[in-house]
Amino acid sequence: MTTRAGMLIATGALVAGTVTALPASATPRPEPTPRPIAPLLWSDCATKAYPRLQCATLEVPLNHDDPAGRSITLALTRVAHTVKDAKAYQGPLLVNPGGPGGSGRTMAGFVAASLPAEVAAQYDVIGFDPRGVGKSEPALDCKPGHFDPVRPDSVPLDAERERTGVERARSFATACGKKHGDVLPYIDTVSTARDLDAIRAALGAPQLNYLGYSYGTYLGAVYARLYPERVRRLVLDSVVNPQGVWYEDNIAQDYAFDTRHKDFMAWVARQNATYKLGTDPAAVEAAWYGMREELGKSPAGGKVGPGELEDTYLPGGYYDGYWPNLAAAFSSYVNDKDAVPLTRAYEAYGAADAAADNGYSVYTSVQCRDAKWPRDWNTWRTDNWDVHAKAPFATWNNAWYNAPCAFWPVDSLTPPDVTNDEVGPVLILQASDDAATPYEGGVALHRMVGGSSLVVEEGGGNHGISLAGNDCVDEHLVTYLATGQVPRGDGRAEADAVCETLPEPKPQPLKAASSRDGSARPATTGGTALHGFLGHVR
Repeated sequence: MTTRAGMLIATGALVAGTVTALPASATPRPEPTPRPIAPLLWSDCATKAYPRLQCATLEVPLNHDDPAGRSITLALTRVAHTVKDAKAYQGPLLVNPGGPGGSGRTMAGFVAASLPAEVAAQYDVIGFDPRGVGKSEPALDCKPGHFDPVRPDSVPLDAERERTGVERARSFATACGKKHGDVLPYIDTVSTARDLDAIRAALGAPQLNYLGYSYGTYLGAVYARLYPERVRRLVLDSVVNPQGVWYEDNIAQDYAFDTRHKDFMAWVARQNATYKLGTDPAAVEAAWYGMREELGKSPAGGKVGPGELEDTYLPGGYYDGYWPNLAAAFSSYVNDKDAVPLTRAYEAYGAADAAADNGYSVYTSVQCRDAKWPRDWNTWRTDNWDVHAKAPFATWNNAWYNAPCAFWPVDSLTPPDVTNDEVGPVLILQASDDAATPYEGGVALHRMVGGSSLVVEEGGGNHGISLAGNDCVDEHLVTYLATGQVPRGDGRAEADAVCETLPEPKPQPLKAASSRDGSARPATTGGTALHGFLGHVR
């Protein structure tokens, strides 16, 4: 599921690698003798936003079961601890924004700057680009321009549209196999978790601390299952349901995003004084689908068709701070016949994400390799039409985003069982109405990880709730990082602690998005910087 707020029999099948996948209820087997690890050489790579950021690289085995074989390179960043007292130093805190396919290098600076200074000072905050991502080498880019507009309408209303979608998915999978076939067997969550342990070893730390968002929660859970004795503190924010990896999780998302889109429509209806789209949420939603139908006939600005419209509005399911800009563009198109704000919204929210060819390449590589997907397109057709009938907002958009997995040129692994009674206290943070990683995932992982504590943002629909403005949530995070203490409930409720959600966004004057105000453009991040980092699980 990718840094996207916004996406069948394999041709030229490759021989699957020997990536370790931990079977259910298995005792981890002894690790192969690791290669010697050279000390990390940190150099200054400061930015204006993060003046203390340092960079380094680390060589790790492409295949961890063959430590003497081919190496790949991971790109790392660090904001070093500043406490002078060795007893106050708490070790490395690895941070991951999700994806899979999300770059985490600058996130080290964000987390270090966002935590209270006295807590950040106790940690080396470590960011990294996972294997295949960003500045790590090799970086995957299977088929540049795969999301260039205007794409075919995502809803395959006839056989020709369906054939077009299937061939696009097949061609992407084939291109990945031809271009990156030597590394695809090793782009998966278990391999990345073993990279985390290589980073830990290179840092000279007996244990690591970890803060993961979105897909990063699954990565953290897999690491803890493989190396429970090497986990010191583990924070998992906006949790992937480990019992649905990955086909079932995507179907669950389809329903959740449709519900969240309806929440947005209801918010627009409550703001009728500003947006003038009506006070009835159902009528507002009908107007949105009417806009979608018109764009199918005449794409806005020659670049925003139905698929691009979905790409543009899907980020609103991740973060309601985008709602005012999205509503303004919607209103301008419907009421003023002005398409420019819509094209600007696409450029701000949809195009930038769709253009992340590297992120999408890693996304598909990890998800298609991690777990089995249906290889019979008839299964995809039946399942997605069934879901679309109840949740039409983004079901087929999401289906095509994942459809390369039906043709993937590498065999799939069996996901590890992340049930874990060996790890220490784990802090799980979850919004009750999160669409990208629905609430059930946080509850499922809480039940699977003994000693975990679940903090729920009640009524919250945003994806990623810590370091995003909720003081109650952040208090639990900071207390845990500072002391190791987690809240404990009385056992009568699923949650150990509940926080109230943040207030809903306020409407934005229409002139702020109007093409008649030539200087105005939608903001790309809304009210919190966190949502510029999160890798969105699709």
